[in-house]
Amino acid sequence: MAEMSDSNLDKTTIIQQAIASCCGAIITSLFVTPLDVIKTRLQAQSNPFPKGKCFVYSNGLMDHICVCENGNSKAWYKKPGHFKGTLDAFVKIIQIEGIKSLWSGLPPTLIMALPTTVIYFTCYDQLREALKSRLGKDDEHIPVLAGSLSRFGSVTVVSPLELIRTRMQYRKLSYKQLYTCVSSKVAVDGWFSLWRGWTSTVLRDVPFSAMYWYNYERFKKMMCKEAGAHEPTFFIAFTSGAASGSIAAVITLPFDVVKTHRQTELWECETLKIPQRDCTSTWAVMRKIVAKNGITGLFAGIIPRLFKVAPACAIMISTYEYGKSFFSHLNEKMDQHP
Repeated sequence: MAEMSDSNLDKTTIIQQAIASCCGAIITSLFVTPLDVIKTRLQAQSNPFPKGKCFVYSNGLMDHICVCENGNSKAWYKKPGHFKGTLDAFVKIIQIEGIKSLWSGLPPTLIMALPTTVIYFTCYDQLREALKSRLGKDDEHIPVLAGSLSRFGSVTVVSPLELIRTRMQYRKLSYKQLYTCVSSKVAVDGWFSLWRGWTSTVLRDVPFSAMYWYNYERFKKMMCKEAGAHEPTFFIAFTSGAASGSIAAVITLPFDVVKTHRQTELWECETLKIPQRDCTSTWAVMRKIVAKNGITGLFAGIIPRLFKVAPACAIMISTYEYGKSFFSHLNEKMDQHP
């Protein structure tokens, strides 16, 4: 049987890895955003969002907190419609509002999702290569370490930007007003206030990445061996990505529930001017959810999360692997014909 080769990575530059991850991020967003737009519209229909309420919006790459605006129906999530279900909503939105409506709210999320994804995937590959020379090529800890560290880095970089972006989106602030708002917050609460919600994000995203990359590399190696392939095909990468993404999503779901709960509560307290409660630590929120809804409360929304995470992981990784493979073959040709 042919052993899987990692030579394609050795032949791709850091810029080419960044381009491959960027293409993967755009394609993933284009596929996954409509699912979240439909889900949000169905939610708003059954339970209209009052002003100041929050909901989580995802483009398949990262989650964003959206704060509901005034009662006008111009906002994409408040447009009227009587939908019987997902398929009915899909057809009616296209018929009445046009196909572009399925990608409502995509541009602002892409502005942040693209750099995050590029940092994350490029760092993963660079760290994996660096660790291979230290720990040996076949060390099983490599994907876990590289995945955890790259995710930790991208979450830390993006956390303050996410807070600022949500504030800007809600209050329609100019850059000068935003600077005043952020600097006064820092003066009162210190610099660490910009990383509010960082702990619960790290608790969800770092274990997710560690499990995802560990399982992905194992499934990929296994399937390549079965197929006798030297490098992963699009199908192998797609299947491995979907399977490893699903496993990681189920195990880290309680932290996802806590993160959403904390972020929405924080924004609702600020926008509705409700005095904040003291119990904001991750474990305190977890205890509160268990006391209110039982242990199943920590696994709320497991089906929608799987429907979103599995295709998002599959599309992202298969496009990324395909991009790297394309560049490695292009580089080989360039070397042969200088």
